[in-house]
Amino acid sequence: MRNRTAQAHGSATATPKRRAQEILFAAAKVFARRGYHGASTQDIADVLGIRQASLYYYFESKEAALEAVCADGVADYVTRALAVLRGPGSASDKVAQLVSHHLSPVVERQDFTLVFLRERRFLPEPARKRIRAIERRYERIIQQVIERGIAEREFRPDLDARMATLALLGLGNSAAAWYGREPGATFERITSSYIELLVRAFRADAAGGAGLTH
Repeated sequence: MRNRTAQAHGSATATPKRRAQEILFAAAKVFARRGYHGASTQDIADVLGIRQASLYYYFESKEAALEAVCADGVADYVTRALAVLRGPGSASDKVAQLVSHHLSPVVERQDFTLVFLRERRFLPEPARKRIRAIERRYERIIQQVIERGIAEREFRPDLDARMATLALLGLGNSAAAWYGREPGATFERITSSYIELLVRAFRADAAGGAGLTH
């Protein structure tokens, strides 16, 4: 009871921005472990040691909490991908960076990743459309990188940029399902293996992954 009271006091004295972030992380944790249908706002409140009613200052419903978790998760991908697109480096280097950035939330923000991949389908139609709009932006950024690689003749001229984009996303997303359960599959090993696999498939020359930096 003492720890619970201290936790509640700590949340009460936090800045609004920090408190909102704490609640978002708590919601991600609960949804990742219990699933959308198995979770409740009371579960989220219990993680933080606060009253259930306090959550409604930040989220008007469980659906709103799920949308916020999904939006926060995918927005982080967009931010990282934009930095890659606008930054220096060859197309191969940029694909390597995109793969690394796509996989890093599996370790750094695993709850957000799992919720986004598994639970977003339970959002109401308007919310799904809003999340899908952010997803499409992310996909377009990746596709632009690949299209530039094709235009600059670094990638194969017959490479389908859209299919290559979906391949990168599908491969990256798959890791979230089994990361931590495959012996010896460290983040570094997964990332380097995926980069080599994709870049070799995209490159116009047989040397594929030679000389990559990431």
